[in-house]
Amino acid sequence: MPRKSRIDAAGALHHIIARGIDRGKIFQDPVDKHNFLDRLADILQSSKTRCYAWALIPNHFHLLLRTGRVPIATVMRRLLTGHVLWYNRRHRRHGHLFQNRYKSILCQEDSYLLELVRYIHLNPLRARLVGNLSALDKYSFSGHSVLMNRRSNDWQDTDAVLRLFGEKISEARRQYRGYVEKGIALGKREDLIGGGLIRSHGGWANVKAMRRAKIFEKADERILGDGDFVQEVLAGAEEKHQRRYRLTAQGVNLENLADRVAELFDLSVSELWQPGKYRQRVRARSLLCY
Repeated sequence: MPRKSRIDAAGALHHIIARGIDRGKIFQDPVDKHNFLDRLADILQSSKTRCYAWALIPNHFHLLLRTGRVPIATVMRRLLTGHVLWYNRRHRRHGHLFQNRYKSILCQEDSYLLELVRYIHLNPLRARLVGNLSALDKYSFSGHSVLMNRRSNDWQDTDAVLRLFGEKISEARRQYRGYVEKGIALGKREDLIGGGLIRSHGGWANVKAMRRAKIFEKADERILGDGDFVQEVLAGAEEKHQRRYRLTAQGVNLENLADRVAELFDLSVSELWQPGKYRQRVRARSLLCY
């Protein structure tokens, strides 16, 4: 069965998971992790992508991102490709580093934003990289320590998270930490690492109860949310798909777009493709790209 295309839209909330091939490491030491975070910071800031939570584990990482002016697919391609090239060069290796495609789950914000922040930030504790919550408060490679004001960065949106716990910052941090502490007993939340009907409704027992009550909801493995949310997201994606192929059906392609732009700027098509920074040519290429 062919893989379904990713779903994205401006403002969409995504839980991103990327794992090492054959469960191998993607970070060997703090140098690898710091380089990855520097790269992540540059990409998030240049693309206006917001980050609410993150955690680096030796063989995988988690990110909770909101799409900005650049699609999440572009953000992740730049991040993963850059890390692989740097990692392979530094460790004198060749070939793939990540396992298959990264997982990107589009999430319903009202229901899952805080759950995902907590789940992602507890990853180092579940992976036994730290021994307790106090150690997690100071752990350098998770966004939890930033929310606890033990370290700082300018690319993590801490204000948006803490505002959900209170207006006064000190009280908000206390409430947030208590919320995270309650999540320790919940263990590994399989319902938060994918989409689909079973995860979106809290397990197979709840799905069976819905079926007995003759309640049927739309579901999709790429989306974590209730039926109305899934329906809305899929409708938006279908509209975008139809718009793209309607243009194709009308004969719109790169060649005739180039012809039209060259005509508007009184250039030949060959001039449009030539390198250089002549003002007229730059303006024409900008329009063509748009």
